[in-house]
Amino acid sequence: MAVLSALAADPSTWRYGYELGQEVGLKAGSLYPILIRLGDRGLLEATWETEPPAGRPPRHLYRLTAEGARLAEEVRAPVTPATPARRRGGELRGAW
Repeated sequence: MAVLSALAADPSTWRYGYELGQEVGLKAGSLYPILIRLGDRGLLEATWETEPPAGRPPRHLYRLTAEGARLAEEVRAPVTPATPARRRGGELRGAW
């Protein structure tokens, strides 16, 4: 969720993995599998940086697809708390 939320902050902007990892507090071994899964599900698009600065290799860039942005909006929507079930007679039941 943190990766999706970070990308959703500006869904049309290309972001690179290291930057995302720093923002959400994930190391590469956790972050890149998440990015791959988001891409496999059509929620993320990826490309290589076309003009990297001299002396640095191109970076892989990521941004949400329209479907990914839609999903991010859905998961950010406020959740209404569930109403506890009541037994006959009005007493509450539940695991508290």
